Amino acid sequence: MKGTIGLRNLKISCVVGIYDREREMEQTLLVDVEVDRDLESSVASQQVEDTVDYDWVARLLTDLAQARRYRLIESFAEEGSALLLQQFEDIEAVRMEVRKPGAVPAAAWAFVRVERTR
Repeated sequence: MKGTIGLRNLKISCVVGIYDREREMEQTLLVDVEVDRDLESSVASQQVEDTVDYDWVARLLTDLAQARRYRLIESFAEEGSALLLQQFEDIEAVRMEVRKPGAVPAAAWAFVRVERTR
């Protein structure tokens, strides 16, 4: 049975951006991530070891963004998606949207959306 596991509005505080002022302090990124996989084994066992632990996903993405100090959210979205496919071999697809509030004063946020499949 194929299913989707995900997070909505994961808040990540990190240095991100191209301007000098953006490189001096942390900003908040909002991340939506969905992963597709077979859920049959986790439904039967009810064990987190048999699924994609969304807490671990949140920690992986947060650690990545904070360590890499990205200039572009596009790079974070791509590398974050690739990392999830690498860490969880049973994931069939990853969809990620990264939003940067306040990037454009007249807009609620700027965003990038990526999708990667095996």
